Amino acid sequence: MSAVDTGAQAAPAKRGETRLQRLFRTMLYGANVDRNVKAKARLLLAMVVFIGLYGIIAGRLVMFAVISDGHSGRRSVTQDAVATARPDIIDRRGSIIATDVKTPSLFAEPRKLIDVDEAVELLTATLPDLDAKELRERLSSNRGFVWLKREITAKQQKEIYRLGLPGIGFLTENKRIYPNGPVVSHEIGHVNVDNQGIAGMEKWLDGQGLAALHMAGLATDRLQRPVELALDLRVQFALRDELVKAREKFSANAAAGVVLNVNTGEVVAMVSEPDYDPNNPREANDPTRINRLTTGVFEMGSTFKIFTLAMGLDSGRVTLNSQFDGRQTLRYGRFTIHDDHPLNRMLSVPEIFTYSSNIGAARMALSLGPEYHRAFLKKMGQLDRLRTEIPESAEPIVPKRWGELNTVTIAFGHGLSVAPLQALMGVGAVMNGGLLIPPTFLKRTPEEARALATQVLKPETSKQMRYLMRLNSEKGTGTKANVAGYYIGGKTGTAEKVINGRYAKNKLLTDFIAVMPADKPKYLLLIMLDEPHGSKETYGFATAGWNAAPTAAKVISRIGPLLDMQPRFDLPNADQLILASDKVVR
Repeated sequence: MSAVDTGAQAAPAKRGETRLQRLFRTMLYGANVDRNVKAKARLLLAMVVFIGLYGIIAGRLVMFAVISDGHSGRRSVTQDAVATARPDIIDRRGSIIATDVKTPSLFAEPRKLIDVDEAVELLTATLPDLDAKELRERLSSNRGFVWLKREITAKQQKEIYRLGLPGIGFLTENKRIYPNGPVVSHEIGHVNVDNQGIAGMEKWLDGQGLAALHMAGLATDRLQRPVELALDLRVQFALRDELVKAREKFSANAAAGVVLNVNTGEVVAMVSEPDYDPNNPREANDPTRINRLTTGVFEMGSTFKIFTLAMGLDSGRVTLNSQFDGRQTLRYGRFTIHDDHPLNRMLSVPEIFTYSSNIGAARMALSLGPEYHRAFLKKMGQLDRLRTEIPESAEPIVPKRWGELNTVTIAFGHGLSVAPLQALMGVGAVMNGGLLIPPTFLKRTPEEARALATQVLKPETSKQMRYLMRLNSEKGTGTKANVAGYYIGGKTGTAEKVINGRYAKNKLLTDFIAVMPADKPKYLLLIMLDEPHGSKETYGFATAGWNAAPTAAKVISRIGPLLDMQPRFDLPNADQLILASDKVVR
């Protein structure tokens, strides 16, 4: 055998080597390969791998050093800025509420500029809104990348391109647009120039991990599914349209409204007017354009009697046949409680609700005591800050010391300020069988809602309260909200606003809460008017029964068909329909 043949064979077994050791050595080095050659090949491969890895890291470090201002991690001057893409936001029927479009932005690479003065002169002539001094400072810097103007038009891009300036380029970015403009502003919120959410559901999105995806460069159009809201754009438009008309008709400072699904907690529509255009976020800085439904807190007036009567009935100490003294005003300390329409006699529970008796509500709450009253309202979610997907929310204003006087005034809606959506959540529990369901702006199934719900009232209490709500629309303060075919129940509320620490009799906050339908609740509607004025049509009155209630009727007549609520005519009255299963009215 030749020497060459001998060198190709595996080295002979070592002295004392076992068969198992020889097997491992053969598997590691092979049977017919020179171990020295194989070791050198493996070392070379390892060196190539390490050089490649460190080359990638070095390249990334160079890119971070060249492209400044924090744009290096997510923008390239040769590619679209897909890292700042956001998912579409759609309503419950699939209509687009927010989406991204591609738009050019102007940047410069100062190190590549030949003549700064020429560039400043030509660019300011094409884009007159550019500040010449600031532009010169940017172009004279030694940075590798600077923004000159974000979100320019296609026409401006074409004109600048024709200038032929070296070191001036364009980067295609994602710009957020809102096709419906102000219709959904307070719910959807808006983004900043970097496409980062800074209010409303847009800010919530970033809090769900979208911001982290941006930083990682993974938030591309192809990786994101649309976010589906509970909102119905058709209902939203109808609600806003009627609120705008009501605000003008009653010369009110503002108007607001909510449509809430009582069985799931879904916010189907929410409007606070005046609103703003999220395509022009600077309008949101106007303090008159706040979202009064989540950010504002108000004394809700007599709509709070819903809680007072529900508390009494649920305690078992009060029945529908119970009576309370309404023969004279109620004096408590230096305060005198009176009724707008005094009956000057003993009042039954239905009469207290139907005629909105402050005296009757106060006496009922006092019969249960301040501690019981406070505990009940806390159980109903009225004493703690309401948390939803929308970040903007306000803390309720709750008395530090809750005594009998607080119970007296809070019983009819004064002395406790809450967010209107918070109040509506509690009323939803009173109407739906006693389940307190947190509101949501996202689509939610009934099964998901039940998993989140807390039983806070007896079902029997809820049934009796639905009866009282319907009774009030039949012959009480809510008659102007009654819409034929929809079996509406409701409660009015009128509260004097606090100005400089005192109640102002001529500055009112009026509201109306409607349940649709009263016998089998599906939706709640809240209408709120800030400082409405009387007119010839209202005989000079500015209370809720004359403005908020008729506005609710107009809204219901428009949104009823949109919510698939089939009109039912020739229905019996509340006693016969809602309490028909009770052999004895308690």
